[in-house]
Amino acid sequence: MKTTKNRWLALGVVLALVGAAGPVLAADRVYTEGPVVVVTSIRTATGMFDEYLAWLAGPWKQFMEEQKKAGLILDYKVYETRPATLSDPDLYLEVTYKNWAAFDGLDAKVDPITEKMFGSRKKAEAAAVTRDQMRTVIGDQTMQQLVLK
Repeated sequence: MKTTKNRWLALGVVLALVGAAGPVLAADRVYTEGPVVVVTSIRTATGMFDEYLAWLAGPWKQFMEEQKKAGLILDYKVYETRPATLSDPDLYLEVTYKNWAAFDGLDAKVDPITEKMFGSRKKAEAAAVTRDQMRTVIGDQTMQQLVLK
């Protein structure tokens, strides 16, 4: 009976030590979690690069600025790249969010801005069809910056 009691006591001590080690291990990390970035890869259609850039410099930029003013995003950027193959992107669009929590309820927060800028959902969808004639979205990557201490 005493041996079983000692085993339970030993198990309790081990679990307490493991539980206490978690915060210590986290404090020893050589980085802190930084902002979250969504990078969208874009391939513009032949002859549509300047037209698509004009759209980015106009409505897209205004949309991003409204989101910045509302505190929904931290920043946004556009990068040009030289594609190695016909299936590679020639542009990257980057949108920076404060952290992963910024995505909680994001659609509900962005919807009023979308409606203000583009009108009804039907009008916004029609505009998306027009943009699809200028470019192809190859994909998105979402990543978090790790800031080294």
